[in-house]
Amino acid sequence: LRLAAGVWGGLVQAGGSLRLSCVASGFTFDNYVITWFRQAPQKEREGVSCITSTGSKTYYSDSVKGRFTISSDHAENTVYLQMNNLKPEDTAVYYCAAVSDSRQWDCFIVDDMDSWGKGTLVTVSS
Repeated sequence: LRLAAGVWGGLVQAGGSLRLSCVASGFTFDNYVITWFRQAPQKEREGVSCITSTGSKTYYSDSVKGRFTISSDHAENTVYLQMNNLKPEDTAVYYCAAVSDSRQWDCFIVDDMDSWGKGTLVTVSS
């Protein structure tokens, strides 16, 4: 399983927007739940948002609810995270991860993930 996370322009001012992309290779999202995690300096990695394999359900942490939107494009095998109204506290390295939906899962638990992409840095200036 391979995941590649990226962002077009990782530096933005507070109030701005960015979109992250997570592209899968070697597998399809059809049987996986995809989660975006982030890790700020000196902090633990935390789940931000996840989307089920069918795209029918999405989940958000309280810190981003109402500002971030996760979506999936199965034709492109890509999951996006649209981040609006960004705040300095959103500054972190963002990772996408996948967990098989063939077993019980909690998409915000780091140890539950089956595969991780390399992180991509998002910096929000005040």
